[in-house]
Amino acid sequence: MARRSFIRGTGSYLPERVLSNAELAGMVETSDEWIQERTGIRQRHIAADGELTSDIATAAARRALAAAGIDASEIDLIVLATTTPDRTFPATATAVQAKLGISGGAAFDVQAVCSGFLFALATADSMLKQGLFNRALVIGAETFTRIIDWSDRGTCVLFGDGGGAVVLEAREGEFAADEGVITHHIRTDGTKSDLLYVDGGVSSTGTIGHVRMEGNRVFKHAVANISAAIEAVLAETGLTSADIDWFVPHQANKRILDGVAKKLSIPEEKVVITVDQHANTSAASIPLALDHAVRTGRAKSGDLILSEAMGGGFSWGASLFRL
Repeated sequence: MARRSFIRGTGSYLPERVLSNAELAGMVETSDEWIQERTGIRQRHIAADGELTSDIATAAARRALAAAGIDASEIDLIVLATTTPDRTFPATATAVQAKLGISGGAAFDVQAVCSGFLFALATADSMLKQGLFNRALVIGAETFTRIIDWSDRGTCVLFGDGGGAVVLEAREGEFAADEGVITHHIRTDGTKSDLLYVDGGVSSTGTIGHVRMEGNRVFKHAVANISAAIEAVLAETGLTSADIDWFVPHQANKRILDGVAKKLSIPEEKVVITVDQHANTSAASIPLALDHAVRTGRAKSGDLILSEAMGGGFSWGASLFRL
């Protein structure tokens, strides 16, 4: 008998406040046309004053639980991917655990910036397959705009806040090779960390800091690294891009999405794009886009999903799973 993880439900949450490109143009030297041409972004959501990352994560988790048709008490693992925790410690996942009324199992954070959800998914999947836990909430949630320098037009136009979650369930039985959560390929290269980072930290400056990025250099690495990760998961499974029902990428920049899809011959109609509405929500962007695809009726049970991401660190990866 084999043990495998399956996605049982998805959920997401976006803060109420929407910041349009036109409004942003009143804050920094930019324009709606400039932002759309270079990023594909039209707007982003901004967390309200006092709205914490744990609040966003909990709201997304509740919707995923409702979609899965299970009670929070049935969850024994929470893995939360975030770059913007509520506090230095304890882990923001424990705040979500408390808000959901769960006192058993384990809850912890994963930090891999924009790749965080895939790292969290791979971690939870491995733990469920080993029999350590039975049902997990895998969450990506960010209040990323709180580490933005609003005077830097190269970064402030790119990011937004939000959260997404999936309920992951372990099942035992005889499964086909392409059922459930199939495989992951995650990597990092710390020698490139100076190209995308935050210029603050507990042990360095004692401050939160702001995002700093060399956009052109990040773009070049992104397309190459993401494509290599996708090719690795396809080679491992013997599948091809033609077998994919939906490509649900990290929503960083439409030019990056277009570049990766073109390089891998993934048709435009199979690419789930939400960057125009949500901007880059870092670790939240993949589960947000996945839930959007599910709730709009595009992605359905049985569909084969390919996801990818790249973030600071550099961190990057790809995951393959069937809904």
